[in-house]
Amino acid sequence: MDPQCIDVWKEDWWFGLQRLQGVNPALIRLCKAIPENFDVTEETVCSMLEDYTLSAALEKNKIFLCDLEITDNLSCEADRELASPLALFYLNKNNKLMPVAIQLKQKKGPDNPVYTPEDSPNTWLVAKMFYNNAEAQHHQALTHLGYTHLLMEGVVICTHRNMSSSHPLFKLMAPHFLFLLAINSRGLEKLVSIGGWVDNCMTQGVKGIFELMKRGFDRWKFDREGQVEKELEARGVLDPEILPYYPYRDDAVPLYKVIKKYVKKVVTHHYDSPDKLAGDWELKWWREELVKPRDKSGVGLCNVPGNDEDGFTSVDEVVDVVTVIIATCSMGHAAANFQQYEQYGFVPNYPGILLDKLPTEKKIYTEKDIMNLLPDKRMTLDIMVITKLLSSRGTKSLGDFEMQYLYDPVGVQAADE
Repeated sequence: MDPQCIDVWKEDWWFGLQRLQGVNPALIRLCKAIPENFDVTEETVCSMLEDYTLSAALEKNKIFLCDLEITDNLSCEADRELASPLALFYLNKNNKLMPVAIQLKQKKGPDNPVYTPEDSPNTWLVAKMFYNNAEAQHHQALTHLGYTHLLMEGVVICTHRNMSSSHPLFKLMAPHFLFLLAINSRGLEKLVSIGGWVDNCMTQGVKGIFELMKRGFDRWKFDREGQVEKELEARGVLDPEILPYYPYRDDAVPLYKVIKKYVKKVVTHHYDSPDKLAGDWELKWWREELVKPRDKSGVGLCNVPGNDEDGFTSVDEVVDVVTVIIATCSMGHAAANFQQYEQYGFVPNYPGILLDKLPTEKKIYTEKDIMNLLPDKRMTLDIMVITKLLSSRGTKSLGDFEMQYLYDPVGVQAADE
Protein backbone atom coordinates (compact mmCIF):
# COMPACT_ATOMS: atom_id res chain seq x y z
CA MET A 1 0.00 0.00 0.00
CA ASP A 2 1.35 3.44 -0.92
CA PRO A 3 2.18 5.77 1.98
CA GLN A 4 -0.35 8.61 1.87
CA CYS A 5 2.38 11.27 1.64
CA ILE A 6 3.28 10.42 -1.97
CA ASP A 7 1.01 13.08 -3.48
CA VAL A 8 1.90 15.87 -1.05
CA TRP A 9 5.48 15.29 0.12
CA LYS A 10 6.86 18.34 -1.75
CA GLU A 11 4.30 20.76 -0.28
CA ASP A 12 5.38 23.26 2.37
CA TRP A 13 2.16 22.84 4.37
CA TRP A 14 2.91 19.12 4.55
CA PHE A 15 6.43 19.81 5.83
CA GLY A 16 4.81 21.93 8.57
CA LEU A 17 2.32 19.16 9.40
CA GLN A 18 5.15 16.67 9.83
CA ARG A 19 6.26 18.68 12.87
CA LEU A 20 2.77 18.49 14.42
CA GLN A 21 1.51 15.01 13.59
CA GLY A 22 4.49 13.07 12.23
CA VAL A 23 6.62 10.49 14.05
CA ASN A 24 8.68 13.13 15.88
CA PRO A 25 6.13 15.72 17.05
CA ALA A 26 7.95 16.81 20.24
CA LEU A 27 10.60 19.06 18.67
CA ILE A 28 8.65 22.13 17.53
CA ARG A 29 8.89 25.05 19.95
CA LEU A 30 7.68 28.64 20.14
CA CYS A 31 10.38 31.05 19.02
CA LYS A 32 10.56 34.42 20.80
CA ALA A 33 13.94 35.46 19.36
CA ILE A 34 16.00 34.25 16.41
CA PRO A 35 19.01 32.28 17.73
CA GLU A 36 22.30 34.11 17.22
CA ASN A 37 23.72 31.26 15.14
CA PHE A 38 20.72 31.26 12.77
CA ASP A 39 21.45 33.67 9.92
CA VAL A 40 17.90 34.90 9.50
CA THR A 41 17.11 38.60 9.20
CA GLU A 42 14.05 40.63 8.36
CA GLU A 43 15.04 40.57 4.70
CA THR A 44 15.39 36.77 4.67
CA VAL A 45 11.73 36.08 5.48
CA CYS A 46 9.76 39.34 5.14
CA SER A 47 7.95 38.29 1.96
CA MET A 48 6.61 35.12 3.64
CA LEU A 49 5.09 36.64 6.79
CA GLU A 50 1.93 38.13 5.24
CA ASP A 51 1.39 41.53 6.91
CA TYR A 52 3.91 41.04 9.72
CA THR A 53 7.47 42.15 10.13
CA LEU A 54 9.73 39.47 11.63
CA SER A 55 9.90 41.28 14.98
CA ALA A 56 6.10 41.65 15.06
CA ALA A 57 5.58 38.00 14.15
CA LEU A 58 7.94 36.97 16.97
CA GLU A 59 6.10 39.21 19.41
CA LYS A 60 2.69 37.86 18.32
CA ASN A 61 3.79 34.22 18.84
CA LYS A 62 3.65 33.43 15.14
CA ILE A 63 7.18 32.04 14.77
CA PHE A 64 8.25 28.49 15.67
CA LEU A 65 11.58 26.72 15.62
CA CYS A 66 13.06 23.25 15.33
CA ASP A 67 16.71 23.13 16.38
CA LEU A 68 18.61 19.86 15.96
CA GLU A 69 21.88 21.04 17.49
CA ILE A 70 22.02 17.68 19.30
CA THR A 71 23.14 16.07 16.00
CA ASP A 72 26.02 18.54 15.53
CA ASN A 73 29.34 16.82 14.71
CA LEU A 74 27.81 13.38 15.11
CA SER A 75 30.28 10.75 13.95
CA CYS A 76 28.36 8.63 11.43
CA GLU A 77 28.92 5.30 9.72
CA ALA A 78 31.34 5.37 6.75
CA ASP A 79 32.02 9.09 7.35
CA ARG A 80 28.56 10.02 6.07
CA GLU A 81 27.69 13.66 6.68
CA LEU A 82 24.66 14.60 8.75
CA ALA A 83 23.00 18.02 9.05
CA SER A 84 22.44 19.71 12.41
CA PRO A 85 19.75 22.02 11.09
CA LEU A 86 17.64 24.89 12.30
CA ALA A 87 14.21 25.29 10.71
CA LEU A 88 11.96 28.32 11.12
CA PHE A 89 8.17 28.19 10.70
CA TYR A 90 5.46 30.82 10.43
CA LEU A 91 1.88 30.23 11.59
CA ASN A 92 -0.15 31.90 8.85
CA LYS A 93 -3.63 33.43 8.96
CA ASN A 94 -5.18 30.04 8.13
CA ASN A 95 -3.36 28.56 11.16
CA LYS A 96 -1.11 26.53 8.89
CA LEU A 97 2.49 26.08 10.00
CA MET A 98 4.64 27.04 7.01
CA PRO A 99 8.44 26.64 6.75
CA VAL A 100 10.17 29.93 5.92
CA ALA A 101 13.88 29.22 6.47
CA ILE A 102 16.26 26.27 6.88
CA GLN A 103 19.95 26.39 7.81
CA LEU A 104 21.61 22.98 7.62
CA LYS A 105 24.53 23.51 10.04
CA GLN A 106 24.81 25.25 13.39
CA LYS A 107 27.53 27.80 12.64
CA LYS A 108 26.64 30.50 10.18
CA GLY A 109 29.08 31.21 7.39
CA PRO A 110 29.47 31.52 3.60
CA ASP A 111 29.35 27.73 3.15
CA ASN A 112 26.16 27.43 5.22
CA PRO A 113 23.40 29.36 3.41
CA VAL A 114 19.87 29.87 4.69
CA TYR A 115 17.37 28.27 2.33
CA THR A 116 13.87 29.69 1.85
CA PRO A 117 10.78 28.94 -0.27
CA GLU A 118 11.97 31.73 -2.60
CA ASP A 119 14.91 29.62 -3.76
CA SER A 120 14.45 27.49 -6.87
CA PRO A 121 11.91 24.73 -6.09
CA ASN A 122 14.39 21.82 -6.14
CA THR A 123 16.99 23.70 -4.08
CA TRP A 124 14.39 24.32 -1.37
CA LEU A 125 13.14 20.75 -1.67
CA VAL A 126 16.65 19.35 -1.09
CA ALA A 127 17.06 21.59 1.98
CA LYS A 128 13.82 20.14 3.41
CA MET A 129 15.02 16.60 2.62
CA PHE A 130 18.33 17.17 4.47
CA TYR A 131 16.40 18.64 7.42
CA ASN A 132 14.12 15.57 7.53
CA ASN A 133 17.13 13.28 7.21
CA ALA A 134 18.62 14.79 10.38
CA GLU A 135 15.29 14.66 12.21
CA ALA A 136 14.88 11.01 11.23
CA GLN A 137 18.14 10.16 13.03
CA HIS A 138 16.84 11.95 16.15
CA HIS A 139 13.50 10.18 15.85
CA GLN A 140 14.94 6.67 15.78
CA ALA A 141 17.81 7.26 18.24
CA LEU A 142 15.79 9.11 20.87
CA THR A 143 12.05 9.68 20.42
CA HIS A 144 11.48 6.04 19.45
CA LEU A 145 14.23 3.54 20.28
CA GLY A 146 16.09 5.56 22.90
CA TYR A 147 13.34 6.81 25.18
CA THR A 148 10.46 4.36 24.73
CA HIS A 149 12.50 1.16 24.28
CA LEU A 150 15.97 1.31 25.83
CA LEU A 151 15.45 3.85 28.64
CA MET A 152 12.30 1.95 29.62
CA GLU A 153 14.21 -1.35 29.45
CA GLY A 154 16.27 -0.06 32.37
CA VAL A 155 13.05 0.67 34.26
CA VAL A 156 11.69 -2.83 33.52
CA ILE A 157 14.86 -4.53 34.78
CA CYS A 158 14.98 -2.26 37.83
CA THR A 159 11.35 -3.16 38.61
CA HIS A 160 12.03 -6.90 38.37
CA ARG A 161 15.14 -6.57 40.52
CA ASN A 162 13.53 -4.61 43.34
CA MET A 163 9.82 -5.49 43.45
CA SER A 164 8.29 -8.88 43.97
CA SER A 165 5.65 -9.99 41.46
CA SER A 166 3.07 -9.68 44.27
CA HIS A 167 3.86 -5.97 44.87
CA PRO A 168 0.85 -3.81 43.87
CA LEU A 169 3.03 -1.44 41.82
CA PHE A 170 4.64 -4.36 39.99
CA LYS A 171 1.13 -5.57 39.12
CA LEU A 172 0.15 -2.06 38.03
CA MET A 173 3.12 -1.57 35.69
CA ALA A 174 3.70 -5.12 34.41
CA PRO A 175 1.07 -5.12 31.60
CA HIS A 176 2.85 -2.13 30.05
CA PHE A 177 6.20 -3.94 30.07
CA LEU A 178 4.87 -6.87 28.05
CA PHE A 179 7.09 -7.81 25.07
CA LEU A 180 9.49 -4.89 25.70
CA LEU A 181 12.59 -6.93 26.57
CA ALA A 182 11.92 -9.44 23.78
CA ILE A 183 11.44 -6.68 21.19
CA ASN A 184 14.58 -4.88 22.36
CA SER A 185 16.65 -8.05 22.24
CA ARG A 186 15.41 -8.85 18.75
CA GLY A 187 15.81 -5.26 17.57
CA LEU A 188 19.37 -4.90 18.81
CA GLU A 189 20.28 -8.21 17.21
CA LYS A 190 18.67 -7.59 13.80
CA LEU A 191 18.40 -3.81 13.37
CA VAL A 192 20.89 -2.00 15.60
CA SER A 193 23.91 -4.23 15.01
CA ILE A 194 27.08 -3.93 12.95
CA GLY A 195 26.03 -4.38 9.32
CA GLY A 196 22.34 -4.36 10.27
CA TRP A 197 19.46 -2.15 9.13
CA VAL A 198 20.53 1.03 10.97
CA ASP A 199 24.08 0.69 9.64
CA ASN A 200 22.87 0.29 6.06
CA CYS A 201 19.72 2.39 5.88
CA MET A 202 20.34 5.35 8.22
CA THR A 203 22.94 8.08 7.84
CA GLN A 204 24.11 7.79 11.45
CA GLY A 205 24.70 4.02 11.43
CA VAL A 206 25.23 2.08 14.65
CA LYS A 207 28.17 4.27 15.67
CA GLY A 208 26.07 7.42 15.38
CA ILE A 209 22.86 6.09 16.91
CA PHE A 210 24.55 5.08 20.18
CA GLU A 211 26.39 8.40 20.45
CA LEU A 212 23.12 10.27 19.83
CA MET A 213 21.38 8.14 22.47
CA LYS A 214 24.08 9.01 24.98
CA ARG A 215 23.63 12.73 24.27
CA GLY A 216 19.85 12.45 24.58
CA PHE A 217 19.84 10.31 27.74
CA ASP A 218 22.05 12.89 29.45
CA ARG A 219 19.39 15.55 28.73
CA TRP A 220 16.24 13.56 29.57
CA LYS A 221 14.68 14.94 32.75
CA PHE A 222 11.90 13.11 34.57
CA ASP A 223 10.03 16.31 35.46
CA ARG A 224 10.20 17.73 31.92
CA GLU A 225 10.43 15.14 29.12
CA GLY A 226 8.60 12.57 31.26
CA GLN A 227 5.48 14.65 31.95
CA VAL A 228 3.54 15.59 28.85
CA GLU A 229 2.08 18.94 29.92
CA LYS A 230 5.36 20.16 31.42
CA GLU A 231 7.26 19.11 28.30
CA LEU A 232 4.79 20.95 26.05
CA GLU A 233 4.92 23.98 28.35
CA ALA A 234 8.74 23.99 28.20
CA ARG A 235 8.49 24.26 24.41
CA GLY A 236 5.84 27.01 24.64
CA VAL A 237 3.20 25.01 22.74
CA LEU A 238 0.82 23.82 25.48
CA ASP A 239 -1.68 26.65 24.85
CA PRO A 240 -4.04 25.98 21.88
CA GLU A 241 -4.31 29.75 21.45
CA ILE A 242 -0.63 29.76 20.42
CA LEU A 243 -0.70 26.66 18.23
CA PRO A 244 -4.33 25.83 17.40
CA TYR A 245 -3.77 22.67 15.34
CA TYR A 246 -1.45 20.26 17.13
CA PRO A 247 -2.86 16.69 17.16
CA TYR A 248 0.02 15.29 19.23
CA ARG A 249 -0.75 17.69 22.11
CA ASP A 250 -4.50 17.38 21.75
CA ASP A 251 -4.33 13.59 22.04
CA ALA A 252 -1.45 13.29 24.51
CA VAL A 253 -2.70 15.65 27.22
CA PRO A 254 -6.12 14.00 27.84
CA LEU A 255 -4.60 10.52 27.47
CA TYR A 256 -1.94 11.35 30.05
CA LYS A 257 -4.63 12.60 32.44
CA VAL A 258 -6.61 9.37 32.02
CA ILE A 259 -3.51 7.27 32.75
CA LYS A 260 -2.77 9.39 35.81
CA LYS A 261 -6.34 9.00 37.10
CA TYR A 262 -6.03 5.22 36.70
CA VAL A 263 -2.66 5.12 38.49
CA LYS A 264 -3.85 7.41 41.29
CA LYS A 265 -6.87 5.25 42.03
CA VAL A 266 -4.72 2.13 42.44
CA VAL A 267 -1.80 3.75 44.27
CA THR A 268 -3.89 5.68 46.81
CA HIS A 269 -5.85 2.50 47.55
CA HIS A 270 -2.69 0.59 48.49
CA TYR A 271 -0.94 3.47 50.26
CA ASP A 272 -3.83 4.74 52.34
CA SER A 273 -1.62 5.76 55.29
CA PRO A 274 1.84 7.42 55.56
CA ASP A 275 3.20 4.37 57.42
CA LYS A 276 2.59 2.10 54.42
CA LEU A 277 4.63 4.40 52.19
CA ALA A 278 7.46 4.86 54.68
CA GLY A 279 7.65 1.15 55.46
CA ASP A 280 7.77 -0.11 51.85
CA TRP A 281 11.40 -1.14 51.41
CA GLU A 282 10.86 -2.55 47.92
CA LEU A 283 9.56 0.84 46.80
CA LYS A 284 12.55 2.60 48.38
CA TRP A 285 15.05 0.24 46.75
CA TRP A 286 13.25 0.69 43.42
CA ARG A 287 13.62 4.46 43.57
CA GLU A 288 17.29 4.17 44.57
CA GLU A 289 18.08 2.19 41.43
CA LEU A 290 15.96 4.42 39.19
CA VAL A 291 18.13 7.43 40.11
CA LYS A 292 21.48 5.64 40.49
CA PRO A 293 23.91 6.72 37.71
CA ARG A 294 24.17 4.40 34.70
CA ASP A 295 27.91 3.90 35.20
CA LYS A 296 27.03 2.38 38.60
CA SER A 297 24.43 0.00 37.12
CA GLY A 298 21.44 2.26 37.75
CA VAL A 299 18.79 3.55 35.34
CA GLY A 300 20.15 7.10 35.68
CA LEU A 301 16.83 8.99 35.60
CA CYS A 302 17.28 12.67 36.51
CA ASN A 303 14.92 14.75 38.70
CA VAL A 304 12.83 11.85 40.02
CA PRO A 305 10.71 13.14 42.94
CA GLY A 306 11.62 12.16 46.49
CA ASN A 307 15.07 12.11 48.09
CA ASP A 308 17.94 9.70 48.69
CA GLU A 309 17.34 9.38 52.42
CA ASP A 310 13.57 8.84 52.60
CA GLY A 311 12.79 7.65 49.07
CA PHE A 312 9.33 8.84 48.05
CA THR A 313 7.92 11.29 50.58
CA SER A 314 4.29 11.38 49.37
CA VAL A 315 1.77 9.27 47.50
CA ASP A 316 1.57 11.96 44.80
CA GLU A 317 5.26 11.44 44.03
CA VAL A 318 4.66 7.72 43.51
CA VAL A 319 1.66 8.49 41.29
CA ASP A 320 3.77 10.84 39.15
CA VAL A 321 6.59 8.33 38.67
CA VAL A 322 4.35 5.38 37.77
CA THR A 323 2.28 7.59 35.44
CA VAL A 324 5.37 8.74 33.53
CA ILE A 325 6.57 5.15 33.09
CA ILE A 326 3.20 3.82 31.88
CA ALA A 327 2.63 6.83 29.60
CA THR A 328 6.09 6.52 28.03
CA CYS A 329 5.67 2.80 27.39
CA SER A 330 2.20 3.21 25.88
CA MET A 331 1.27 6.56 24.34
CA GLY A 332 4.88 7.74 24.02
CA HIS A 333 5.72 4.66 22.01
CA ALA A 334 2.52 4.85 19.97
CA ALA A 335 3.22 8.44 18.89
CA ALA A 336 6.77 7.56 17.81
CA ASN A 337 6.13 4.16 16.25
CA PHE A 338 2.87 3.46 14.49
CA GLN A 339 3.20 6.02 11.69
CA GLN A 340 6.68 4.95 10.62
CA TYR A 341 5.65 3.43 7.31
CA GLU A 342 3.58 6.51 6.46
CA GLN A 343 6.65 8.73 6.95
CA TYR A 344 9.62 6.56 5.93
CA GLY A 345 7.93 4.24 3.40
CA PHE A 346 8.24 6.81 0.59
CA VAL A 347 11.91 7.62 1.13
CA PRO A 348 12.07 11.23 -0.19
CA ASN A 349 9.35 12.23 2.29
CA TYR A 350 11.43 11.38 5.40
CA PRO A 351 14.80 10.02 4.31
CA GLY A 352 16.63 7.82 6.78
CA ILE A 353 19.66 8.16 4.51
CA LEU A 354 20.85 10.56 1.79
CA LEU A 355 23.84 9.59 -0.32
CA ASP A 356 25.77 12.83 -0.62
CA LYS A 357 27.50 15.51 1.42
CA LEU A 358 25.53 18.50 2.70
CA PRO A 359 25.12 21.26 0.15
CA THR A 360 27.33 24.27 0.83
CA GLU A 361 25.73 26.57 -1.75
CA LYS A 362 22.37 27.10 -3.36
CA LYS A 363 22.96 24.96 -6.42
CA ILE A 364 20.23 24.16 -8.90
CA TYR A 365 19.17 20.53 -8.66
CA THR A 366 17.74 18.52 -11.54
CA GLU A 367 15.42 15.60 -10.90
CA LYS A 368 18.38 13.32 -11.68
CA ASP A 369 20.46 15.07 -8.98
CA ILE A 370 17.72 14.43 -6.44
CA MET A 371 17.44 10.78 -7.50
CA ASN A 372 21.20 10.45 -6.94
CA LEU A 373 20.71 11.53 -3.32
CA LEU A 374 18.33 8.63 -2.71
CA PRO A 375 19.11 4.98 -1.97
CA ASP A 376 18.88 2.30 -4.66
CA LYS A 377 15.94 -0.08 -5.11
CA ARG A 378 17.30 -2.73 -2.74
CA MET A 379 17.87 -0.30 0.12
CA THR A 380 14.52 1.39 -0.54
CA LEU A 381 12.81 -1.99 -0.26
CA ASP A 382 14.64 -2.68 3.02
CA ILE A 383 13.43 0.66 4.39
CA MET A 384 9.85 -0.03 3.31
CA VAL A 385 9.78 -3.58 4.70
CA ILE A 386 11.25 -2.72 8.11
CA THR A 387 9.16 0.44 8.68
CA LYS A 388 6.01 -1.44 7.62
CA LEU A 389 6.90 -4.18 10.10
CA LEU A 390 7.65 -1.68 12.88
CA SER A 391 4.35 0.13 12.24
CA SER A 392 2.24 -2.99 12.66
CA ARG A 393 0.27 -2.95 15.87
CA GLY A 394 0.75 -6.10 17.93
CA THR A 395 -0.59 -4.94 21.28
CA LYS A 396 -4.05 -4.15 22.60
CA SER A 397 -5.38 -0.79 23.79
CA LEU A 398 -4.78 0.69 27.22
CA GLY A 399 -6.81 -1.17 29.85
CA ASP A 400 -7.43 -4.15 27.55
CA PHE A 401 -4.50 -6.19 28.83
CA GLU A 402 -3.12 -9.37 27.28
CA MET A 403 -2.26 -10.44 30.81
CA GLN A 404 -4.16 -9.26 33.88
CA TYR A 405 -2.21 -8.79 37.10
CA LEU A 406 -4.61 -6.73 39.24
CA TYR A 407 -7.59 -8.76 40.43
CA ASP A 408 -8.66 -6.70 43.43
CA PRO A 409 -11.96 -4.79 42.98
CA VAL A 410 -10.30 -1.34 43.00
CA GLY A 411 -7.68 -2.30 40.38
CA VAL A 412 -10.25 -3.99 38.12
CA GLN A 413 -12.63 -1.01 38.33
CA ALA A 414 -9.79 1.46 37.63
CA ALA A 415 -8.83 -0.50 34.47
CA ASP A 416 -12.46 -0.65 33.36
CA GLU A 417 -12.82 3.11 33.80
